[in-house]
Amino acid sequence: MAAQPVIKVVALCGSLRKASWNRGLLSASMDISKDSIEGMEIEYVDISLLPFVNEDLEINGTYPAAVEAFRKKIEDADCYLFASPEYNYSVTGPLKNAIDWASRPPNVWGDKAAAIVSAGGNFGGGRSHYHLRHIGIYIDLHFINKPEFFLNAFESPPKFDDEGVLTDEESKQRLREVLLALKAFSLRLKGKLSE
Repeated sequence: MAAQPVIKVVALCGSLRKASWNRGLLSASMDISKDSIEGMEIEYVDISLLPFVNEDLEINGTYPAAVEAFRKKIEDADCYLFASPEYNYSVTGPLKNAIDWASRPPNVWGDKAAAIVSAGGNFGGGRSHYHLRHIGIYIDLHFINKPEFFLNAFESPPKFDDEGVLTDEESKQRLREVLLALKAFSLRLKGKLSE
């Protein structure tokens, strides 16, 4: 029996706050992957060190060191997991900045699978999903359609502790379903699913 391919996932959080609920979703996803999803490795990639996109920083076809390192992580990944809080009905500035850096020529996002999760008030950050999907069209990202994951973090009982750690078991199960769908879609895009 052939060994199952390992899907390398880069996890990006639109919130830069250490105890962010969205970052908590990524931490929980990494734990779930390690504990119960064979063939999937998730790496959190910090976007806080990226400078603002500025073509003046592009010199002779190269980018600043932090940007080059980030682009390499994006290029080497098989797929992506975005945790996108909703700011003013859209994605956050830091996340859009990171997306823009990796889409500079040559675009390193193309033809890969992605999933979006979010936590927040009311709609749980869901409006950011729609803008992120629109961005994905142009940079040739392929988002899973289902299951969707938006978590109203203000509903009782509490979903996170004071450190931003996801404590809600039902939400963890929903995250696992997202990860399984991302893995399957990534394998399908890569043509590695066995018949």
